[in-house]
Amino acid sequence: MKRITTLVILSLLILVTPIYAAAPAPMLVYVDQSNHSFIPLRLLNSYEGVTLNMTPADKQIEIAQGNTRLTLFMGQATAKVNEQTVRMQNAPFSDNGSNYVPLQFISQYLNLQVSWQKEASAVRIKQGTTSVTLPVLTGKLPGSTSPITTAHKSFKVGSRTFSAKVVTISMLHPKVSLDVVLAGNTIGKVEDLSSLAKRNQAIVAINGTFFDAYTKSSYKTPYGYLVSHRKMLMKSSGDQRTVFSYDANHLAELVSGSAFEQRLSLGNVEGALQAGPRLVTNGQVSLNVKAEGFKDPKILTGGGARSALGITRDHKLILLTTGGATIPQLAQMMKQAGAYQAMNLDGGASSGLYYNGSYLTTPGRQISNAIIVKYQ
Repeated sequence: MKRITTLVILSLLILVTPIYAAAPAPMLVYVDQSNHSFIPLRLLNSYEGVTLNMTPADKQIEIAQGNTRLTLFMGQATAKVNEQTVRMQNAPFSDNGSNYVPLQFISQYLNLQVSWQKEASAVRIKQGTTSVTLPVLTGKLPGSTSPITTAHKSFKVGSRTFSAKVVTISMLHPKVSLDVVLAGNTIGKVEDLSSLAKRNQAIVAINGTFFDAYTKSSYKTPYGYLVSHRKMLMKSSGDQRTVFSYDANHLAELVSGSAFEQRLSLGNVEGALQAGPRLVTNGQVSLNVKAEGFKDPKILTGGGARSALGITRDHKLILLTTGGATIPQLAQMMKQAGAYQAMNLDGGASSGLYYNGSYLTTPGRQISNAIIVKYQ
């Protein structure tokens, strides 16, 4: 009888617990110190008519499309195009379970069109009607670097010095995943940030967008777009407030709320959260608070506890909390922290930052939603 009861409980848990398959490691374009570019072999599955076959025993890779058949060998710069032997600039290699092949060689024989996307530090690779945009990483591959670092930093802004807690995440690390989550897995609920993080097995969590924290009702409405695992959790009015958005390869960007619906229609938004205002654009302080629709003096002129996120040129996510700062002062701090793009999150009593089981910054109230980071 006890065994039957246990099975029933497990069955109920399966029904009510969201199950997400473990996401594959983000794909990226790797540029080595000699400025040679490599793409993950599995990217080629994205293009119509391309077939891949790898024989681990002899480390042989076969790539075929139409009348073209390429044969490459791991660690060797010699390859075959159909039956003709050719010399490549670089050899294919493996890293953290991913196989990389030279972009120049592959694009030449499969007629891939490659274009550089400066603002996003990304490369668009197109063939026919299929286009894939991947983040570009130069130097060391992410698997050989620290995925998450924390620091207590001081920032000098004008005559003032601000103390801040900073967590920096390598978004392209193969063991890192991002998500946007709701308190109680339900719109309108609130929950302790630490509880929300632990329930989702997160190593890092920061409070997300604004919500109706002061209503007497038990339903606390969040304000703005919230997307998780490509599912719209909360729809926005389409106002101008900035949206943090990322795809399955953790290529992150900040876009205007009015442009987000179009971005969403492309089908590659994995997660998103709308807050604002925008703080940094392309490495420069960029503030247009009223144009984003903000009217609250706490945002326009006031100082207080703040939370912010930034994106670096090498695809790191900066999460920062501080106290007593105005929005212009926060923008200066994010620029100094190395953000190439940055935006404000909800602040005041909502401001909180959690890392590895405890608070770096403790919120003064329960929150509605959060951005979390998992490490597996």
